[in-house]
Amino acid sequence: MKRAIFPGTFDPFTIGHYSIVNRALSIFDEIIIAVGINQSKKTLFSVDKRMDIIRQAFNDESRIVVQSYNSLTIDFAKSVDAGFILRGLRSVGDFEYERTIADTNRILSGIETVILFTESDYSHISSTVARDLISYGKDISSFLPPNVII
Repeated sequence: MKRAIFPGTFDPFTIGHYSIVNRALSIFDEIIIAVGINQSKKTLFSVDKRMDIIRQAFNDESRIVVQSYNSLTIDFAKSVDAGFILRGLRSVGDFEYERTIADTNRILSGIETVILFTESDYSHISSTVARDLISYGKDISSFLPPNVII
């Protein structure tokens, strides 16, 4: 079985994240969306709320599992027997950072990173922008996956 983790803070989980996961379902048998708990990041939504949002988006997809973790990503990947880490890239600016992390993860654990590029329709969407819009009372429903209500 080809199992991947898709790690992130997902504060909130956007339509760009949703697109990456849906496209990756043609590559992997199972994807664990791994909601990271990072004490140094100030999040808008609780871990439980972030996980609930993701479950809303994939309520009919049995190959998606949602879990939280509070460790190194590679340690979490090993603990769930995942052979791959799935990542999405929105821009060239993301590339160097992701490459460095992917190289380090592969050297330390042997786990490969698979990168999918964000669809151009969603490349302007980020969790940071979504949080900013929420803080000003703006409607972000077009930034969210179908069936998700915040």
